[in-house]
Amino acid sequence: MARRERVMRMSVELPLWRALTGYRVLTMLYAVGLFASAYDEYDRPGVAIAYYAVLFVWTLATLPRVQNAVACTKRFLALDLTIALVGIVLTPWVVTSRHIALGGPTLPSIWTAGSVLAFAVKGGWRWAAFASTPVAVANLIERGSPARDTVHNVILVWVASIAIGYVVEVARASERTLARALEIEAATRERERLARDIHDSVLQVLAMVQRRGAVIGGEAAELGRMAGEQEVALRTLVSGGLVPVPRASQDPAEGAVVRAVEEPDVPTGPVDLRSLLAPFAGALVSLAEPGAPVFLPSGAARELAAAVGAALDNVRQHAGEGARAWILVEDEPDEVVVTVRDDGPGIPEGRLDQAEGEGRLGVALSIRGRLRDLGGSAELVSTPGQGTEVELKAPKDREVSRGKADRR
Repeated sequence: MARRERVMRMSVELPLWRALTGYRVLTMLYAVGLFASAYDEYDRPGVAIAYYAVLFVWTLATLPRVQNAVACTKRFLALDLTIALVGIVLTPWVVTSRHIALGGPTLPSIWTAGSVLAFAVKGGWRWAAFASTPVAVANLIERGSPARDTVHNVILVWVASIAIGYVVEVARASERTLARALEIEAATRERERLARDIHDSVLQVLAMVQRRGAVIGGEAAELGRMAGEQEVALRTLVSGGLVPVPRASQDPAEGAVVRAVEEPDVPTGPVDLRSLLAPFAGALVSLAEPGAPVFLPSGAARELAAAVGAALDNVRQHAGEGARAWILVEDEPDEVVVTVRDDGPGIPEGRLDQAEGEGRLGVALSIRGRLRDLGGSAELVSTPGQGTEVELKAPKDREVSRGKADRR
């Protein structure tokens, strides 16, 4: 079945853009409300009304501009900041001197901070510092002198915007690192899956051709030698990595983009494990199973059966063609335990580590790797001269366990 690429998008700054959108609307309404409540303090209320009309239309019309970093262009930021600065500078000409003396708000009031914060979210702390500077100068011009409350407000906006810009930069770097880690994890899982599949099919065939060719001799021996060389080369490729680790890309509009190969669609309903293990039974393989169905999720059941098949392949390959094997299936309340035992010569101590170093990953990937991916475990016990026993444990899915109880 064809495999498809799954695209995951992460963006730590998207919530900041949404918060900024709400902030701009609320602070625009707040500024209009301040004007309405202090109407008598305005010498030229007509000019103030005209400014607020522009501010109202501009804020609502540009809401799509503060949805993400792509839409929030430099030109928009410049115009937005200009509207805030014009409002600050107009304040002394529009309000009474008493309004200024009492420390009354400027025409845009705290709406100005939204313009500065847009710079911070878009470009980081350097952009925030750049935008805060003309705002500070405009506020000092509006008051006519560096009053205590004015300096306090200027420093507050400056520090807050720079801090937010710095946090955005750190968050973006962390987002890229996380995306890279997810890409590596996805590539590693895909590499292990391919390695298991190759071990279960191609490598087994090449090994068989090599052995049979050596026995038959003649041209078959040469064919077997070539198959052996290809087996070694393929094992080296498998152990070194089949899938190149992709690079996580950065989408300015939606954050980091992670592409991972996804398993093809397979039935997700419960499957009776006994039906998948039954084909393994034969003259040399005995199967002992419960009388009731042993239900597991489809993917888990197939992976567990494949691990059993890999264990039996190892029996045939290393214990000899006449070796006997026994499969025991135990249906526990929380897990399914499958034990594969043979009467072969056993595995010498240290042989598995040596085989893994040579690129022979039958136990490491086809057995232990599969069970690890299922959240289970695979334990191998071998005594020279007394055979080998492999115990596979796969946890049950709660929904499957509940369905099994219902069927009973």
